[in-house]
Amino acid sequence: MDVVVLYESAFGNTAVIARSVADGIGEVLDVRCAPFSDGAPPGEGPADLLVVGGPTHAFGMSRPSTRADAAARAGTEPPSTGLREWVESAELPDGQRVATFDTRATVVRRVPGSAARAAARALRHRGCTLVDRPTSFFVTDVEGPLAPGEVERARAWGRSLADALPAQAHA
Repeated sequence: MDVVVLYESAFGNTAVIARSVADGIGEVLDVRCAPFSDGAPPGEGPADLLVVGGPTHAFGMSRPSTRADAAARAGTEPPSTGLREWVESAELPDGQRVATFDTRATVVRRVPGSAARAAARALRHRGCTLVDRPTSFFVTDVEGPLAPGEVERARAWGRSLADALPAQAHA
């Protein structure tokens, strides 16, 4: 079973969520977790499940300009590759199983637009199969920290993704 969690993170909150999702999957299956900026390929051949995520910037997936703004606020260098670029350029087989997540500030919880929904829509148009609805995790402010309970919720979501895979995938 080949499960890969790939993510983009500006302030570290999405990275914590990605690792928590991977921990939940890891209760059942082997999983690898890495940022898109590592150039992490899904592995040799197609993965049985790809879980991808990033922060919601300007009502959707980040762009180079929004990543640059976030990096300036964080005092870091912006990654050259984020969720948007990965979704647009990854070589994925038709029917690839995927799940998408994002992080977003609780102060804008009801604002339309979500990196997870935008990524899911783009991946579906590329022929991928969504194994769950796009899922959002919340930070208390734009830079964080994560809202109470989100790490545990991410781990539980990861476990549910692993449990939802076909039985032969667990062998």
